[in-house]
Amino acid sequence: MGRNAFRLAAIAAVAVATIVPLAVPASANTYQTTSVVQASGPSPFANCDDSGQQGTITVNSELEPWVAVNPTDPSNIIGVYQQDRWSNGGAHGLVAAISHDGGQTWSHTWAHFSTCSGGTPENGGDYERASDPWISFSPGGDAYWISLSVDFFKDSLNGVLVSKSSDGGDHWSEPTTLVQNDASQAPFMFNDKESITADPFDSNFVYAIWDRSRFPSDSVSGSTGFSHAYRGDIIFTRTTDGGRTWEPARAIFHPRSNRFPIGDQITVLPDGTLVDIFDLGQGSGNNRPGFSEQAIISHDHGATWTAPIKIDDERAVATFDPDTGAGVRSGAGLPDVAVDLNSSSPGYGNLYAVWADAASTAKHHKGAYDSIVLSMSTDGGLTWTKKAEIDQSPGGVQAFTPSVDVAQDGTVGVDYYDFRNNTPDPGVPTDRWFIHCHPSTDCTNPSNWSENHVAGPFDIELAPVARGYFLGDYEGLDHVGLVFRSLFAQTTDSDPDNAYLATIAPV
Repeated sequence: MGRNAFRLAAIAAVAVATIVPLAVPASANTYQTTSVVQASGPSPFANCDDSGQQGTITVNSELEPWVAVNPTDPSNIIGVYQQDRWSNGGAHGLVAAISHDGGQTWSHTWAHFSTCSGGTPENGGDYERASDPWISFSPGGDAYWISLSVDFFKDSLNGVLVSKSSDGGDHWSEPTTLVQNDASQAPFMFNDKESITADPFDSNFVYAIWDRSRFPSDSVSGSTGFSHAYRGDIIFTRTTDGGRTWEPARAIFHPRSNRFPIGDQITVLPDGTLVDIFDLGQGSGNNRPGFSEQAIISHDHGATWTAPIKIDDERAVATFDPDTGAGVRSGAGLPDVAVDLNSSSPGYGNLYAVWADAASTAKHHKGAYDSIVLSMSTDGGLTWTKKAEIDQSPGGVQAFTPSVDVAQDGTVGVDYYDFRNNTPDPGVPTDRWFIHCHPSTDCTNPSNWSENHVAGPFDIELAPVARGYFLGDYEGLDHVGLVFRSLFAQTTDSDPDNAYLATIAPV
C-alpha cells in the first residue's frame, strides 16, 4: 500500500521470448535464464464499477508479484499480484496466476478480497480495494493467500484477510478476516505490509504478520502530535489447525518510544525457530528518521518473542528516473530474507537478508544511489554480519527491489533491477538481473557472486505512477531443487506492468 508517510521511496517495453529450458546437471557453477513466460493476462476487473472513488487507475496493470512453488507438486506454481493499480493506493483486486506445468501455461483465479473480485458483506470481502499480495504453501500442499483490503472513500475500514486453496490455486475459500480497523484518522490504526508464512515442517501452523501505525499514544491526537511522533506495532496471528481457526491478532512489538516497523517477514529455521525480519524507523517529524534492519525471534511457534536484535543500519534513498529526476517507487530499505534448509549444505541453517541501501562506499556513491546489500546470520538470527554490497551493477548505477532465496544445494540467489543500460534517448531502459553465491564460499565477499541477465531492457517510464513509477515494493523468488523461479513485473509498449516468470537454472 505505501512505504509509509516518511519513506516515499519510489519503483517496466519489450516482448519476451520463451526459451526451451535446459537440462539441469547435478551440480554447477553458473546459472542461466532459460525461459521467461508472461504469467499475467488481461484484467478480469476492467469493467468493475468504481464510481465514487478518487485517484487515477491503470487498468491492465499487474504488479508487486509474489510467487510460491507447491512442495508436493513442483509443477504447480502460484503467482499473486495487484490487478489494476490506483495512483493513491491499492488496486481493483488481487489475482492469482496458476500453473500446473512448471510455468509454461497459466490460468487465473481470485479470492474475494475486494468488491471487484466478488467480495460482499456476506463473505467478508466488501472492500473498495486490495493490495500487498503474498502467498505461501504448507508442506501438505495447501496454499495461503493474504491481502490488505481497504476502504478509502466508503467507511475508512482496512483489514487483513486470508484465503486458502487445497487444489493448487484453482479455487479459494471465502476470506477469513484476521483484523479490521477504522482508519478514519489515517494513517493511524492502519494495517500495512502484511506477509504470510506456512510452516515448512508442520502443516498445522501458518503465521501472518504486519505492521500497524499507532499515533503516537492513546492520549495524544492532532496534527501537532503527529509532527513530533510516530509509532507503530508489529501485529501477529497464527493458525495451529491448518487454517480452520486463527488466534486473535496481537502486538508482539509495541514500542513506547517513537519507533515504527515495516516490511515484516517470518522465516522458519530447521529447528522450528521463527525469525521475523523488518525495517525499523526511529524518530519522525521534520527530521529524516533513522532506520535499521532488525530481527525478533520465537522458539515456541510465535507464542513469545524476543526483543529486537539489530542487523545493521539501513540508509536507503529514494530511487529516481536518471533522465528526469522523477520518482521511482522501489520499496527502498524493505528487507527480504531466506534460509538454507539443506542439511548437507555447508550453509545449513544460515539466514540471508537483503535490502537496498546507499551506505556503501564501494562504488563511490555513498548517500546518492542505492545498491543491493546482504547480511547473514549463522546462529539463528542472534548475530549478523556487517552488510556487504553484492550487486554487480556498475558504479553510479541505481540498483533496487531485491529478492533472495536459497536453492536445494544451498546456493543463494538474489535478483534485482538496475538502470545500467540507460541512455540519453527518451525512456529509461530497465533490466532485471540475477546473482548467485555458493555456500562453500564467503557470500559476504562481493567477488564470490556471479551474475546473469533475467529480462529487459524495458521502459520503466511506461509503468503506472503511484508515488513514482511503480513495479512493486517487493517481488517474489522461489526455487525447485536447484532451479530458481523469479516472478517480476515489467512494462511493454502496449501494456503497463505485466507479471513474468523467469526460470533460472544451473548450466
